[in-house]
Amino acid sequence: MQYDFLIIGGGAAGFFTAINVAEKNPSLKIVILERGKEVLSKVRISGGGRCNVTHAEFIPNELSKNYPRGEKELVGPFHTFMTGDTMEWFSSRGVELKIEDDGRIFPVSDSSQTIINCFLSETKKLGIEVLKNHAVKDFYKEKGIWKVITNQGSFEAKKMMLATGSNPKIWAKLNKLDFKTINAVPSLFTFNIKDTRIKDLPGIATNASVQVKDSKLISDGPLLITHWGMSGPAILKLSAWGAVELNSYQYNFEITVNWLQDYSEEETVDLLKGLKNKNPKQQVFKYAQFELPKRLWQSLVVASGIENSTRWADTNKVQLSKLSQELTKGVFMVKGKSTFKEEFVTAGGIDLKEINFKTFESKKYENLYFAGEILNIDAITGGFNFQNAWTGAYIAAQAITSKT
Repeated sequence: MQYDFLIIGGGAAGFFTAINVAEKNPSLKIVILERGKEVLSKVRISGGGRCNVTHAEFIPNELSKNYPRGEKELVGPFHTFMTGDTMEWFSSRGVELKIEDDGRIFPVSDSSQTIINCFLSETKKLGIEVLKNHAVKDFYKEKGIWKVITNQGSFEAKKMMLATGSNPKIWAKLNKLDFKTINAVPSLFTFNIKDTRIKDLPGIATNASVQVKDSKLISDGPLLITHWGMSGPAILKLSAWGAVELNSYQYNFEITVNWLQDYSEEETVDLLKGLKNKNPKQQVFKYAQFELPKRLWQSLVVASGIENSTRWADTNKVQLSKLSQELTKGVFMVKGKSTFKEEFVTAGGIDLKEINFKTFESKKYENLYFAGEILNIDAITGGFNFQNAWTGAYIAAQAITSKT
């Protein structure tokens, strides 16, 4: 079957591209090929089923800093299409968005189905074909035309986009076309930690600074203690920025946690001495200090060898030193990882040197475009990965229609 524009991948980037192309040139015959039984499956589960559409960062240079891979390349594209443009795009199609306190942006409905319905409605209105259960067997270019073979037939189009995410079979086919790809490794994962200090503390959250021992990887922010170890923004950011390095450790490494974030070990010793002078008759265990959650404070006190009944006046130099270490340099052994909710994100994909970021077109093959996670671009949690998809898809759509 012949088309003007063919998209492989029925996810966020694929749909966004198709809609923007069709709106700009309604005469084009467009098809989306999806290998699965359903389209937009990742949109459905994102943000706990609410779809974290983007993030309230409106300065391109600042927005790009949330991408461990792709930071430099996305600055230019973000000047063309970013957060405010995304919000306006959805709003103009009847989808109202809201900004939450942490900067994440969701549909007012708090349902990812709202986003899915928007896309399905737009594709239907614009006459875009969406074919499910079409697994791609091969694709190649012949006499200026892209040819795609699926398990259900063959398709031809002058222009083609790959928006297949981290699909290793597609990457393997790209390698045969002389594309360089970076092997996929997990990003955005939580740390599995079995440690008596946090064993009975699931649900406790506090700000902390976390560093991978003997490395430059460090992250600050809210840390959540879970039944399996540690999670929260501080951990997730560390997993994103350290995706490649932590994979090389096979997810067995040590971290140091500074529960006080702003204080060093030496400064904390002085502060503890001050508490000893100020509250000599007070039991150390009973009253939490430094605005730490009470149960966390008590666990660290016990780990320091200070008994429940010990008063500040009765603490010795060794105990205060040990407590200071627990508060600012506690070492925890990470043994394995867990996927963050259902939002599996990978680092890896097509080498960014292969792409013209003014058009999101291949530098090797004319009329071949890419958008979304198929590129070696990934971000921390908070709506940034979707923003990359919207931006790349929009710019590609403009390039595709301008060449028609």
